[in-house]
Amino acid sequence: MQERYNRFSNYLRQKFGCRVYRVPLDAGFNCPTRDGSISTSGCLYCGPRGSASLLCDRAAPVREQLIQGMEAMRRRYGAKKFIAYFQAFSNTYAPLEKLEQVYREGTEHPDLVGLSIGTRPDCVPESVLDLIAPYRERYETWIEYGLQSAHDATLAAINRGHTVAQFADAVRRAQKRAIKVCTHVILGLPGENREMMLETARFIASLPIEGIKIHLLHVLGGSPLEKVYREGKIKLLAMDDYVSIVCDFLELLPPTVVIQRLTGEAPRESLVAPDWALEKHAVLKAIEEELERRDSRQGCRRSCRHDGVGE
Repeated sequence: MQERYNRFSNYLRQKFGCRVYRVPLDAGFNCPTRDGSISTSGCLYCGPRGSASLLCDRAAPVREQLIQGMEAMRRRYGAKKFIAYFQAFSNTYAPLEKLEQVYREGTEHPDLVGLSIGTRPDCVPESVLDLIAPYRERYETWIEYGLQSAHDATLAAINRGHTVAQFADAVRRAQKRAIKVCTHVILGLPGENREMMLETARFIASLPIEGIKIHLLHVLGGSPLEKVYREGKIKLLAMDDYVSIVCDFLELLPPTVVIQRLTGEAPRESLVAPDWALEKHAVLKAIEEELERRDSRQGCRRSCRHDGVGE
């Protein structure tokens, strides 16, 4: 059956000849929306652990986390090749000397074929991108920028602390060094309607971005969003609406953009709402069925028009 979107798993399998697994790492980094540089509360949706996997032991050295994660995936999946994924908080937000040490510790293994670094577009000075660029010679190297929305008003409302223009600038500076960029977006953010979300898709399509992770807005216990949700001040997307918007979003992206994620995940013990977010396989199946129902695929409605985005 012909694929209706450009799956990351297929991209990696074609390149390396087998399935490649990401090993999440927590190197103990912070974030400017938490340490007082911008604010102390974090982004509206962010829980106490940020985006860190529960599999990560923040107290353990990065090298130890890597080995333990790889061994666990070998036992469970028979995995042979891996990507070191610096996931928790802003993984370029530290002095250059520390970054150099941490990246080295997280990439010294013969079965490692990739490096992925999650961060913010306002935390990538030239010196950091220069540090990351040489890793391309040995590894499939990605930098992941959280955009979330292409609307500055939304970014301010969710306390992101950066602008759409800063994101576009960070993308272009990574491109100059041939570092692949994956962007994160969240669908269902407060104050956004369907057309605003699709304007984000058009904006992303206008930039040299190689990958994307699409997330659902879900409420985590301990996040600032939890209080807003419990006060009845926001309405979350229903599953049918989310599926429909994701399909619209895919139709607007260039076919070459690699889809690294179509829905976010949250641990059962920390998810407040919506309950359907726990059914990841059902959501993915519904997205594929909707694309098939439409006889649609990624890129079929591609348009690079993005008038007014960021204003």
